[in-house]
Amino acid sequence: MTHPQSKDKTREIAAVDLGSNSFHMVVARVVGEGLQIVSRHKQRVRLAAGLDSHHCLSDEAIDRGVECLAMFAERLNGIDVDNVRIAATHTLRQSRNIETFIQRANQVFPYPIEVISGEEEARLIYMGVSHTQQNIGRKLVIDIGGGSTELVIGDNFDPLLVNSKRMGCVSYNERFFPKGAISSKQFAAAQLATRQKLESLASQYRQAGWQVALGASGTVKAIREVIIGLGNDDGIITRKRLDSLIETLLTFKTSESINLPGLSADRQPVFAAGVAILSGIFDALAIESLRFSDGALREGLLYEMEDRFQRTDIRGRTTDDMAARYNIDLSHARRVQQTAAHFYAQAEPDKGSKKSELAGLLNWAALLHEVGLSIGYPGYHKHSAYILHHTNLPGFNQEQQTVLATLARFHRKALKLNEMPKFTLFKPKLIETLICALRLACVLHSQRNDQPLPDIALNVDKKGTWQLDFPARWLQDNRLLAADLEAEKQYWQSVNWALTCND
Repeated sequence: MTHPQSKDKTREIAAVDLGSNSFHMVVARVVGEGLQIVSRHKQRVRLAAGLDSHHCLSDEAIDRGVECLAMFAERLNGIDVDNVRIAATHTLRQSRNIETFIQRANQVFPYPIEVISGEEEARLIYMGVSHTQQNIGRKLVIDIGGGSTELVIGDNFDPLLVNSKRMGCVSYNERFFPKGAISSKQFAAAQLATRQKLESLASQYRQAGWQVALGASGTVKAIREVIIGLGNDDGIITRKRLDSLIETLLTFKTSESINLPGLSADRQPVFAAGVAILSGIFDALAIESLRFSDGALREGLLYEMEDRFQRTDIRGRTTDDMAARYNIDLSHARRVQQTAAHFYAQAEPDKGSKKSELAGLLNWAALLHEVGLSIGYPGYHKHSAYILHHTNLPGFNQEQQTVLATLARFHRKALKLNEMPKFTLFKPKLIETLICALRLACVLHSQRNDQPLPDIALNVDKKGTWQLDFPARWLQDNRLLAADLEAEKQYWQSVNWALTCND
């Protein structure tokens, strides 16, 4: 469902952040070479509070989230689906019944919801901060959310160290401050747990160094507001000011009794946990001072959505870097890319944003389908799938990354479609079409030589039969390849797919 805009209307784009504690939406107008924020919306949803010990969201939490998205949909009415990007973060990453949430959301919210990895969330946060700050060189960016904390060191627009840790103000509140109780012992335990979480990366971050440390999003913003309320007008968070705040905070025995200037009622229940996490980060990374940044995940989504602000195609750079790292045979991969794209264009002639996105994923999967050869030839398609599924791939959301892994997994050998993962952004039939195109390309280039293929016409009929038409006698002159195609037909028949080859 889309809402086309008239050509003379100023283009609006929107980004929505489905966080563990709150859902945020920002709408901006594209003005010349910049973005002009026209509205911001925030709703406390407390999604993480509805996640049980089995990582399933309660019906009540799902209801709260869907109700919020229905409200957001009212503001987004009239904005084309291609101009809206929604990112789901920690709690929805962890949820085992996310499909239920997305199905319910789709009934009131006609925009695709992307689940992004922690590292991708960190990268986007960094981009949002970088685009909304003056060029200040190397910086440390910290974002303490409801379920996770992202930490990035980067130079200007280039993130160098990217990490996401499973510690957030909501999860730590439940773990260390149950029923709102506050004590110095609980506070110390939360600080220690934070330092332990960061133990593996603290030395690397301290050695990398930074010129300025910046904090983004609600937790740091709330701490800044309280520090200002306590008489520090510049709002800079220092070790001394943080210690003073902790000392004051410990005079309250429960979260309900906290009475601090600048602290909002909705932030009050998780404030102590957020302060404990930030204090632990200060200790682990030896931070001297931290400034607040208005830019965060939502701004990162906005600036990446608007093509003119993209410094590079991050996904192209990611896949090229990975191809180099795993010593991919680029000449072979490029031939497979070209043939797979040719078949996909004929199999799916209709154009559209979804077609373009899938064509791009097919292209990157064709480039990387042999990364598993770095482990060994037997079963390398499974190795490739594992690598693509578990590697941090900047620029790809979780479902896009799953598509890459799925295409690598099924590009050869038996079609065990019962092992196909479930998708929320793409229908299974669309993924199967990509698999068919990539498999045929791999078969046709199985001899790995640079001899060009003849003109091969593809026709997919209404029943879904794929028919390849080769030049006269070509298959007779290429018997080994003809035998490979016969074997491929058998694989297709095992799952009730149909492939015919004529010459």
